[in-house]
Amino acid sequence: MKNTMVVAVENVALTQVVAQKIRKGFVVEEVNNKLPFAVLSKKPEKVNHQLNFWISCATFGLWSIPWIYKSYKAKKEKKIIVAIDEDGKLFEEECYN
Repeated sequence: MKNTMVVAVENVALTQVVAQKIRKGFVVEEVNNKLPFAVLSKKPEKVNHQLNFWISCATFGLWSIPWIYKSYKAKKEKKIIVAIDEDGKLFEEECYN
């Protein structure tokens, strides 16, 4: 009886974390309740290049470095896994493609 209650509490914690990620724009791709984990993905973001160009001009090109980094990071789809490990702790890792 104790073990089932612990699993239920852990799944509630997992559900809360997944709900937070969904609010941040992630979409659930896969959920496994037997081995409690969820795979979430987030579509690539759009970068406003016109705004970044004008900011770069105003800062005499200094903004171009963060602009390039932001453009590089934004074009990739982000996938993460949220799970409960053997010790009952929640963890989050990036999925590599």
